[in-house]
Amino acid sequence: MERIWKSIDPNIEVRKFGRADNFWGPTGDEGPCGPTTEIYVDGIEIWNIVFNQYYQHKDKSLEPLKTPGIDTGLGLERLVKVVQKVPTVFETDLFQPITGLIPEGVATRTKRIIADHLRAISFLISDDVLPSNKEQGYVLRRLIRRVMVYNHLNGGLFNFPIMFNTVISHYQDFYPELNGKAVSGAFEAESERFKKTLQNGLRELDKTDRLTAESAFKLYESFGLPYEIIKELGGVKAGFLTREDFDVEFKKHQEKSRAGVEKKFGGHGLLLDTGELKAKDQEELDKVLRLHTSTHLLQQALRDVLGPEVHQMGSDITAERTRFDFSFTRKMTPEEIKKVEDIVNAKIKEDLPMQYSELPKEEAEKTGALHFFKAKYPEKVKVYFMGKDLPSAYSKEFCGGPHVTHTGLIGDFKIVKEEGISSGVRRIRGVVI
Repeated sequence: MERIWKSIDPNIEVRKFGRADNFWGPTGDEGPCGPTTEIYVDGIEIWNIVFNQYYQHKDKSLEPLKTPGIDTGLGLERLVKVVQKVPTVFETDLFQPITGLIPEGVATRTKRIIADHLRAISFLISDDVLPSNKEQGYVLRRLIRRVMVYNHLNGGLFNFPIMFNTVISHYQDFYPELNGKAVSGAFEAESERFKKTLQNGLRELDKTDRLTAESAFKLYESFGLPYEIIKELGGVKAGFLTREDFDVEFKKHQEKSRAGVEKKFGGHGLLLDTGELKAKDQEELDKVLRLHTSTHLLQQALRDVLGPEVHQMGSDITAERTRFDFSFTRKMTPEEIKKVEDIVNAKIKEDLPMQYSELPKEEAEKTGALHFFKAKYPEKVKVYFMGKDLPSAYSKEFCGGPHVTHTGLIGDFKIVKEEGISSGVRRIRGVVI
């Protein structure tokens, strides 16, 4: 490797290290791995090239790969920093149009946080992520709330509409999926929700004499103040507060919540990601199958009535009801709810057969079957559909099953509640009779 580098530039500095420092992988307990060469400029690693020669087994033994490969990872922003000869990535032309809109007098660190977060927020929302309390939506909510806290602390100086427009116009040629309208709408809705509790939360933070993990979590739970903000604004009072202790409190809360659900629903329900059913007897199992199948009809009916902007954001099914979360920016009208309910019941009365095809993932996507766009699916997936064949089916989705064999077995479907649960996300509860 040294000979190769020297052939490119005889003056290049090459440093050799042992295997511990110049060997990458595998990812996880086992997998491809091999020696690596890393490229540094001014002490900053900008590029890593891995020569995958081996397969490491769980016992750490190495087996030569039949087909060696090269895995390369380049840090674009770090490379731009080097090429443009600036101190940090925030002085590159990737960030300057955004940071340049932040008023003079705002701390440099704050400028960088705002620019980084606004860019991330724009991409997340454009990729159909909406603020929520779990997974990607939870990350997005934290980003938005942190931006809002800094805006509050700086007297509301930040002009978010102009800043978001700048992010989108700057990156849209390379990422045409960026959606300014969606970004502004979701950001404004979440901001309005958070404004109502932010001032009360900061006031409560000021009144707290000493911040422990327990008191910090109460501030988070009651007012939505993120850990980072509590730690940063707590100053001396937060001197002994650590992320690890805060996470312990968070896990305690999650376990308590799970226990409450188990007590309320008896531990029964459908796990849609695995297709497993939990039911105490055959009667309950039959009810859950009916509810699960009706949820497929519900999603398609919502798209028929409200439009293709409707995407599944979550689902939970017990022996008593189905709960379906979906993306939509406003409250449904009584007429819309009735229309959705009527479509579902009409399809039930048609007594459509419920069938599935097992297909390669790419082929399954081409059928138009509904699925979570960001989810990781196996190379082969099951597409469940209602109708005589897949092309003409009324409803088709990636799913693990199981379902009723034909829709006539579902019975009458009734929507009992429609409500908002977070910015841009609605929830329907339905029952079968």
